[in-house]
Amino acid sequence: MGSADSKLNFRKAVIQLTTKTQPVEATDNAFWDQFWADTATSVQDVFALVPAAEIRAVREESPSNLATLCYKAVEKLVQGAESGCHTEKERQIVLNCCRLLTRILPYIFEDPDWRGFFWSTVPGAGRGGGDEDDENARPLAESLLLAVTDLLFCPDFTVQSHRRSTVDTAEDIHSIDSCEYIWEAGVGFAHSPQPNYIHDLNRTELLKLLLTCFSEAMYLPPSSDSSNTNPWVQFFCSTENRHALPLFTSLLNVVCAYDPVGYGIPYNHLLFSDYREPLVEEAAQVLIVTLDYDSSTSSSPTVDGTTTGTAMDDVDPPGPDNLFVNYLSRIHREEDFQFILKGVARLLSNPLVQTYLPNSAKKIQFHQELLVLFWKLCDFNKKFLFFVLKSSDVLDILVPILYFLNDARADQSRVGLMHIGVFILLLLSGERNFGVRLNKPYSVRVPMDIPVFTGTHADLLIIVFHKIITSGHQRLQPLFDCLLTIVVNVSPYLKSLSMVAANKLLHLLEAFSTTWFLFSAVQNHHLVFFLLEVFNNIIQYQFDGNSNLVYAVIRKRNVFHQLANLPTDSQSIQKGLQRKKKNPEPISRTNSQDGVSMEGSRPAAPAEPGTLKTSLVATPGIDKLTEKSQVSEDGTMRSLEPEASQLSPEGNPPAALSDGEPWSGEASHSRRDRRRLSSASSIGQWTPTPDWVMSWKSKLPLQTIMRLLQVLVPQVEKICIDKGLTDESEILKFLQHGTLVGLLPVPHPILIRKYQANSGTAMWFRTYMWGVIYLRNVDPPIWYDTDVKLFEIQRV
Repeated sequence: MGSADSKLNFRKAVIQLTTKTQPVEATDNAFWDQFWADTATSVQDVFALVPAAEIRAVREESPSNLATLCYKAVEKLVQGAESGCHTEKERQIVLNCCRLLTRILPYIFEDPDWRGFFWSTVPGAGRGGGDEDDENARPLAESLLLAVTDLLFCPDFTVQSHRRSTVDTAEDIHSIDSCEYIWEAGVGFAHSPQPNYIHDLNRTELLKLLLTCFSEAMYLPPSSDSSNTNPWVQFFCSTENRHALPLFTSLLNVVCAYDPVGYGIPYNHLLFSDYREPLVEEAAQVLIVTLDYDSSTSSSPTVDGTTTGTAMDDVDPPGPDNLFVNYLSRIHREEDFQFILKGVARLLSNPLVQTYLPNSAKKIQFHQELLVLFWKLCDFNKKFLFFVLKSSDVLDILVPILYFLNDARADQSRVGLMHIGVFILLLLSGERNFGVRLNKPYSVRVPMDIPVFTGTHADLLIIVFHKIITSGHQRLQPLFDCLLTIVVNVSPYLKSLSMVAANKLLHLLEAFSTTWFLFSAVQNHHLVFFLLEVFNNIIQYQFDGNSNLVYAVIRKRNVFHQLANLPTDSQSIQKGLQRKKKNPEPISRTNSQDGVSMEGSRPAAPAEPGTLKTSLVATPGIDKLTEKSQVSEDGTMRSLEPEASQLSPEGNPPAALSDGEPWSGEASHSRRDRRRLSSASSIGQWTPTPDWVMSWKSKLPLQTIMRLLQVLVPQVEKICIDKGLTDESEILKFLQHGTLVGLLPVPHPILIRKYQANSGTAMWFRTYMWGVIYLRNVDPPIWYDTDVKLFEIQRV
């Protein structure tokens, strides 16, 4: 039968279903088989031929028929898994049922009355009709998930058969050890199977159905209780799934082994169609959804790095019930870590390669999923985190993240990408090794819309952060605390900042210490405290190599004097706030000497009007996001009690109420937010008082810098007068050889603010991750136009 005929027959069956007012018996196979037996319809066909309105109509008007359709489709998948799909016809039936369920499930989830349907057992649904054995008492959801996992390791359908000849009896799907059929070499598996694009396509379709099953999470509103588990994921990642280990390994290896360059040959992707990429995307999405686990509510599944043994260590204490999280946390072999890190770094760098060798490699689009995966790896497996920081390979992750942050800074539809990039850098910056690694010279010349500079990776980080703060869009403001916390965390280890980066830091201090900015919101002064801490750390611990920064501090000494003499009387406070009305753009490109941007770079562009984006929940304030640790002389850290907070005299700063992705009803006041940096406007009517200014002004850590100025300014002035100098190179030479030993106050202990897991970020990750998956699945548009509750879909 031609494909036109088969589409027609399928469409006829759909019309019959929508027009039947009487229930159709489950035993009426002649009717039900029309949906999957004789048709060859692609997933795109199924979406076109089964319109949303008709699914909803059947759901409302003849619910028993929709129930029977779902039940019969699951039954066909179970039968396919039982038999092993040896004939072309059986495989076609399985794929058709798979596509049909992918189409229908979102409409089951959007209706609260239907949500329990898949978790109920179907009465009288014994396979033999009469005999009720226990197997038939399984909820439909469990039968569906187990059938799909069996089908993902089905010889000649989704994996290569190990039988040598066709004379051999076909492998029994129930006796095969699926660990021998892992899809790709990598973690815990050395053999790389021959690529087979038909198997890749079939796996992709089954994974799409899995992802659709898991997407029930999209139809529940975000809650402060992020521990409410997704029943589909919970069952799928439990010991009930006998393929959990090989499937976890297959998904991870398929993602990390993928090389979009086209087998290492530039431009090769133009000659060959790439069947792997859709599978890799689907695998990445299924993987991050199965790892949606709130580590703050449980004993964290991390272990210390002493054991050896198999790829997944059995010696460790039992981790969480979620086997995928458990396996991820127990990977520990160096070669496995190397394989994962190299793979993730290769894929994250792919869009950068595009910029200097256009079209040489296929451009991948799933970098956001990769960032979530990298986050989960570091969060759940501390050995992996230490491995990443042990070598300069961490810079292969850092540079792409800085590239994404810089590129997305003006685009409101990519605010989620900005957050996850900053969260990853915050997590890394809590470890001393990260700061040390940043001293490596930066020579990769990825074209970025930033000033040209010669220096280290630390310079790159500071210059990009400055760009985000001074020329990003309004809604990034809640990230300023995080950005500066990262700089504070690495500052004690930075051996030598370039002049460009030093000037950027002082430009930020200048902008953040204007009276109107300090007085216009209750927590704005924290930014000044962070910057002063950066200067103090560098002066106390890295004075020798940092003549550029010292010179910049001397040049801008009036900023520090103004801070020390900040007025605290009511009249001056009012005057400072008046200035804001006249000049609502405190942070601008003015006097930041931006210089020429790198050659070949494109300016960061705002979103195209009409771009779809999904809303995000608010992120916790920096005080909830991190805990303070003090670095001892020997380099070890000890956690500090929260009371020791030096930063916020008025109690903890209020958490950012919204990361600017407003819930409904909030969108209207974003106009007044355009007055940059008045972040407290959302906190209600707050007015600064003299007591309040005094409470934090008295704690400004200015002693070290004032002492430095006191000692060095007269000496620098003397050189200038004696030699008639206006040339900075001579002054820099003098500063390079100068010393402040014995002249500065006793060095303060180094404080690091380490990321700590909390339910607020767990919920943020859930909404971000599902928002990405929603927007990226457009062909077919699985969830489009259904009533999702986890986020709002907005147009820029």
